[in-house]
Amino acid sequence: MTVRSWPTSNRRSAERSSPLEDGFESRFLEGLPKPDLELVLSAATKRRYLANSVVTTQGDPADYLFLVTKGCARYFFITPDGRKVLLHWLGVGEVFGGAALLSRPSCYLVSTEMVTDSWALVWRRKEIRELAARCPELMDNALLLAFDYMTLFLTAHVALISHSARERLAGVLVSLAAGFGQDASGGVKIVITNEELANAANVTTFTASRLLSEWQRDGAVVKSRGGVVLRAPHKLLLHKV
Repeated sequence: MTVRSWPTSNRRSAERSSPLEDGFESRFLEGLPKPDLELVLSAATKRRYLANSVVTTQGDPADYLFLVTKGCARYFFITPDGRKVLLHWLGVGEVFGGAALLSRPSCYLVSTEMVTDSWALVWRRKEIRELAARCPELMDNALLLAFDYMTLFLTAHVALISHSARERLAGVLVSLAAGFGQDASGGVKIVITNEELANAANVTTFTASRLLSEWQRDGAVVKSRGGVVLRAPHKLLLHKV
């Protein structure tokens, strides 16, 4: 399944262009004066990635920093026994490959794959570190993002030890619908498989399928080809005794 991270010309196309035309917002770029913002953006390469392509691979040298400008990506980790664990979804404006900003050459801790056909801005490690030295707002923003990831890790860990399977799966559905859902008839569609939902919520595939079937009978969700339509989030935590 894995596609090597860089370069893979038969899987991606690249071009130099003015990213200012994209009109995206990013916390990584917050607070930059306009001249510095233009400098940072002009130093990036704009690249297209196909859905399911693996852009960074855990253990590979962290030579590039990426900022999603269109589409959706997600982190995952391959365990020693070969199991793929989904960790976090990334939307427009979010960055990945942050280890490229570290002063000491490092490796990516996790892998990143594109969920949909996507575009990203890409900086080489040397370039982005030079820009961060010139524009201190970049490093300040990177530290804030690192704090956010620590918060996410803590929240996920607490959920794993104190929340039920129903609560964890409901939380994943609501979170994905809010961040990456698509308007659909009667609700919001999440493009995800039962296996991926189970993985993200740390439940078995059987448990995920059972709960989805129960929620469909209650009108909370509608299972569709290639995803789930969330129709009534408030019904997800109702439990019939």
